[in-house]
Amino acid sequence: MGFMGNDHDDGVQQSQIVLRDGREVLLQAFNWESHKHDWWRNLERKVPDMAKSGITSAWLPPATNSFSREGYLPQNLYSLNSSYGSESLLKTLLYKMKQHNIRPMADIVINHRVGTTQGHGGKYNRYDGVPLAWDERAVTSCTGGRGNRSTGDNFNGVPNIDHTQDFVRKDIIGWLKWLRNNVGFQDFRFDFARGYSAKYVKEYIEGAKPIFCVGEYWDSCNYKGTYLDYNQDSHRQRIINWIDATGQLSTAFDFTTKGILQEAVKGQLWRLRDAQGKPPGVIGWWPSRAVTFLDNHDTGSTQGHWPFPSSHVMEGYAYILTHPGIPSIFYDHFYDWGSVMHDQIAKLIQIRKQQGINSRSPVRIIEAQANLYAAIIGEKVCMKIGSGSWCPVGPEWKLAAHGHQYAVWHK
Repeated sequence: MGFMGNDHDDGVQQSQIVLRDGREVLLQAFNWESHKHDWWRNLERKVPDMAKSGITSAWLPPATNSFSREGYLPQNLYSLNSSYGSESLLKTLLYKMKQHNIRPMADIVINHRVGTTQGHGGKYNRYDGVPLAWDERAVTSCTGGRGNRSTGDNFNGVPNIDHTQDFVRKDIIGWLKWLRNNVGFQDFRFDFARGYSAKYVKEYIEGAKPIFCVGEYWDSCNYKGTYLDYNQDSHRQRIINWIDATGQLSTAFDFTTKGILQEAVKGQLWRLRDAQGKPPGVIGWWPSRAVTFLDNHDTGSTQGHWPFPSSHVMEGYAYILTHPGIPSIFYDHFYDWGSVMHDQIAKLIQIRKQQGINSRSPVRIIEAQANLYAAIIGEKVCMKIGSGSWCPVGPEWKLAAHGHQYAVWHK
């Protein structure tokens, strides 16, 4: 497939139905500090509100035993006792989500795994005494094991898993099937997807058959010093190449849209129209495979590696919740930043659902100037963000939602 992507889904499994329908609204249901707050119990109380708000899938933090409390240094993959809560509390949460028709999304951390025993070279690169008791062949040679070289980027400081090994892939597929069929996770989020070849993601999805998948293919946008380039085509192309290499079975987080949108809202809204007149992120080229978001546990929260400007968050949601792609809401914005913001976000989700906006809805960009962006989506919704004033022409348009520097109308 060439540069534009295609949207002719030949359904190979049930996940394709979800991708074809394109009506998902995701919630990242944690932040970097969640492990301190009895998390499975906290989320269980919020499930009815998630359902009422229109969330279809909630991405949970890594639920398996981990060397680090946040969950991203897994050790015993078959233990569901973590700093987020016990196995029984997790099962209670998953049952509640099932009752409310919200799909649980598992955070799949399979680029690296902390060993239990010192092996080759004195490194902790053996996994004795726990299920999936791999030896040093499971660890890439670049991170101190006896395996082959990595098929992607290294995650430094811990053993990286060698996905070229047949026994490793067989064991990972077995574990993913267990998460899917025994534990009850329906969707997958692939952590640090740059760390190993996307063809393995394809194999893992085909093996475990999750309903919906998204990959974290995060690399840097194109900057000149601290100035973000207008043209981010090479950045979005890299994400599209990764999606393509998964056999088009996975979506990917639209880091291009995030990078552009968070500069645009500071008074450079001209950035939101590319040279071809389309949205400038992955949603401009392949919206049915693009998961849009403003912040996550890395970019925002207490890590704050690349945060969205806090005074413009509602403009950001007015953009992603009216536009094509698959929008994802960040826990902090929805549950920690006050009921006013929660209700404004929920209202935008409601408008999206009522007006039938989906991941493939067409966009007509009307204005893209420094302080004004306006667009009509699917001919059913129109919106503006920025300090400039604008409203649609014609009596058929009714104001449906508005707040600081944003407004949304529908027919």
